Amino acid sequence: MALVGYARVSSDGQSLDAQLVELKAAGCTEIFQEKVSGAETDRKQLARAVERIGAGDILVVTRLDRLARSTRDLLNVLATIGSNGAGFRSLRDSWADTTTPHGRLMLTVLGGLAEFERELIRSRTGEGRERAKAKGIQFGRRPKLTHHQRLEAIARRAAGEAQADIARSYNVSHSTISRLQMIGPQ
Repeated sequence: MALVGYARVSSDGQSLDAQLVELKAAGCTEIFQEKVSGAETDRKQLARAVERIGAGDILVVTRLDRLARSTRDLLNVLATIGSNGAGFRSLRDSWADTTTPHGRLMLTVLGGLAEFERELIRSRTGEGRERAKAKGIQFGRRPKLTHHQRLEAIARRAAGEAQADIARSYNVSHSTISRLQMIGPQ
């Protein structure tokens, strides 16, 4: 079993020194470190640390906010760590320790709450969309041509005028005109 540390600061002006001292004192034999915002999805050293740990190893951070910016991000990282057969421990957040039954319970509850929140958001978004449709609000891009222009363009096409010429007269692409032919007047 190896303790593998991960230290991160958000900007070049900050120092990793305090985290490195804590991780070494906790017994970490290898420490991955980087200076990158937690909002960045491409954290190369975190990816290397997660790849490095194997079954029975433990990834250690000083605080949860060094590992993840959001609950969803945290749960994704922890799922990857767990799939490697490894554990996770936060030194300052003692409840966040997947090597103990209490820590696993807390993170399971946290995961359930995150899933519940996602479902609530999805439900509210869907209800809002339905209310907007009922009020007659149209979704998507505005048509490039008005209803009258579409009818006129279809008639011109039917009269044999070239799509490219029709498109130029309305300052749209020829594909806009060709789609009108396929869907007809609206």
